[in-house]
Amino acid sequence: MVKAPVAGRVKTRLGRDIGAIPATWWFRHQVTRLLREVDDPRWRTVLAVAPDTALHARFWPAHFPRVSQGRGDLGARMARLLRLPHPGPVCLVGGDIPSLSAAHISHAFAALGGNDFIFGPATDGGFWLAGLRHPSLAPAGLFSGVDWSTATALNDSLKTLAGRRVQLADRLSDVDRAADL
Repeated sequence: MVKAPVAGRVKTRLGRDIGAIPATWWFRHQVTRLLREVDDPRWRTVLAVAPDTALHARFWPAHFPRVSQGRGDLGARMARLLRLPHPGPVCLVGGDIPSLSAAHISHAFAALGGNDFIFGPATDGGFWLAGLRHPSLAPAGLFSGVDWSTATALNDSLKTLAGRRVQLADRLSDVDRAADL
């Protein structure tokens, strides 16, 4: 899941600390690095782009298929993406996780062989990955009532999955503020 690297529209909390232009520069280069890392023949990498108007922008590498994230809060957009028809398990990751590697993605897909969901906990209480074995397993209230960008985002999300088999992946850090850099 990526946002168009437009100053003042991406990494706004980081931008408040270091300025909108440096935050946008960091994000653009981080996403470029991340896409190189996760471009792997073991899975199909698709860019889920926001806003919709940036779907066909030239700054995305041409060989990656793209879908729109659509409208709504982060939870509504993630739930929509997880429910899209797909032939196998799907994992969503953000573009702001510097230590994310292909090995983390591989581990997540392997874990979905015996679990319904997988989450990659973030050090700030949120998560860097949400994965689902099959779209039919996504409950109607998936990600409802989650207090996004808080220390309770992961726990709030897990509450929407009562009774499902959920695995947790490695804990990684995302970058939201200057201190995270």
